[in-house]
Amino acid sequence: MRIFLLFLLLPGWLLASPAAERTCRILILDAPDEAPEKLFLFDGVQSQQVDLPRMNLSRIYKLPPGATQLCLLASPVTDPAAVPAGAPRVDIPESADGIYLILAHDPANPVAPVRMQVVDASSARLRSGQMRWFNLTPHAIGGIVGSEKLSMASRSQVTLQAPANGNADYDVRLAYRISGEEQYRPICETKWRHDPRSRFIVFVIGDHANCSPRVMAFPDYRAAPAEKQ
Repeated sequence: MRIFLLFLLLPGWLLASPAAERTCRILILDAPDEAPEKLFLFDGVQSQQVDLPRMNLSRIYKLPPGATQLCLLASPVTDPAAVPAGAPRVDIPESADGIYLILAHDPANPVAPVRMQVVDASSARLRSGQMRWFNLTPHAIGGIVGSEKLSMASRSQVTLQAPANGNADYDVRLAYRISGEEQYRPICETKWRHDPRSRFIVFVIGDHANCSPRVMAFPDYRAAPAEKQ
């Protein structure tokens, strides 16, 4: 149940300006071993097989422009009428020029055992060097992320500016506070590496083994047009 808190948080971060090419990256968050590793993503016109990585964002997939609905399926289809009624699906507005699809394992769905939510990946909403944090726990989270101060209520989200200048290591010191308590308890004290070319999405999730949260950070580097071959 803990991971499904994700779906209470993400709709508040809505979508941005159009671009010539729409892209998508996928992540299945905190998935058990029995979760699928591949499914077919249907965009209303065609299906493409997509990877569902656990520990990194998927490769970049291209999607058609305009308002559309995305579905995940166990086998490909080419006709919207052939999509089963219970298929996991999300609506993508015309204004979204890039998205993340964040998945959670849902063994109760017989069509494809996942639930999915869309997060804006448009450059106007999350620029290179910035970090988008999602606190999926019932705890307050606070700390220092390089030059930035992090303060998050339970089940909230926030964007941080670049935590360092250039390619440099920076300090990360995070702690959490259980509701009803005044004292913060440590999560981690470490160093991360800043890549000014990349955007970052960061999830703070509950640990299955104990009450201390875990932090999962995923860099997203997108080559500028001049860099593409």
